[in-house]
Formats: sequence, structure tokens, C-alpha cells
Amino acid sequence: MKKKIQTAFLLLFVSCSAIRVNYDYEKEANFNNYTTYNYYPDMLTGLSDLDSKRLLKAIDLKMRSKGILLSEEPDFFINIQSRSSQMPRNNAVGVGLGGTGRSIGGGLSIGIPVGQPGMELQIQFDFVDSQKENLFWQGISNGPFKESLSPVAREQKFNEIVEKVFSKYPPK
Repeated sequence: MKKKIQTAFLLLFVSCSAIRVNYDYEKEANFNNYTTYNYYPDMLTGLSDLDSKRLLKAIDLKMRSKGILLSEEPDFFINIQSRSSQMPRNNAVGVGLGGTGRSIGGGLSIGIPVGQPGMELQIQFDFVDSQKENLFWQGISNGPFKESLSPVAREQKFNEIVEKVFSKYPPK
């Protein structure tokens, strides 16, 4: 029972964070020609080794579900880059002091930041034609990411990111 409550809480927590995704693609590309993929061998994702493995596993599962297979001689390569940044604090407590009286007025206000600043993770997925070596599709995700997530929560977060980003591939 405790495991079910933890899982429900985890799903609620993960689903509350909004992931924003931007897409771009070459309109002349024939996406039916891209049936196999692989990753650049010298790819540096910007993530830890464990997080990179989680992300690649999520991508492999999603691509397989779309009928696109991992291959040693692929139709296209996937390049992944990420960067994290500190999100501005939205929470503050204001303390004010003021007074009025016969044509005399004054005021003082102090904003005190509350809580720790959050982190935002941006992941860029580039699909590059292996023969022409040109970019034909790109998806960029932006969303909050907590460094203190458990391994299970991290895997769930990367699955959520991949699901959202790859929902628009191939473009219609």
C-alpha cells in the first residue's frame, strides 16, 4: 500500500511540472525515408552518465514504438545537448511600513525571497541526415528539473520529456 501511495504521489508531482517544447523541421524532408537511427558516437549530452542512459533508454523505447529502429548504419543520427539554468524565484514576502498625516507621507517596502531557486533543464534533440549531413528535425524541451529527484523519479521525468518532444515526430 505504501508503494502505491508513493507512486501516486510521484506521478502527481511529475505531472504538475510543465514541459514546454519547440519544434522546427525542414519542410522538404521526406520523413518516410528515415526508418533507422543511431546516436553520434562522440555525443556529449551535458547530463550525468546515469541520466544520459535514462534518456537514451526512453528515446529507444519511443522510437521503437514509432517503428524506427536503432542501426549501425542509420538513415539519421540523433544529437542531444542539454543545459541547466537557475530559474528566477517567484516567491517573496513583502514587509511594508507607511504613514500619512497632514500632507506628510512616507513608505518603506522590503522584499524577502522565500524558498530555494529552482533549476530549469533544456534538452535539444537534433536529427541529422547521415548521408547529406544536414539537420532535418529539431525538438527543444524546457522545463523545471529538481536535482534531488530519486532515480525512479528521474527516469519518469525523462520518459515524460521524451513522450512530449517526440509526440510531434514525424511532423504531419
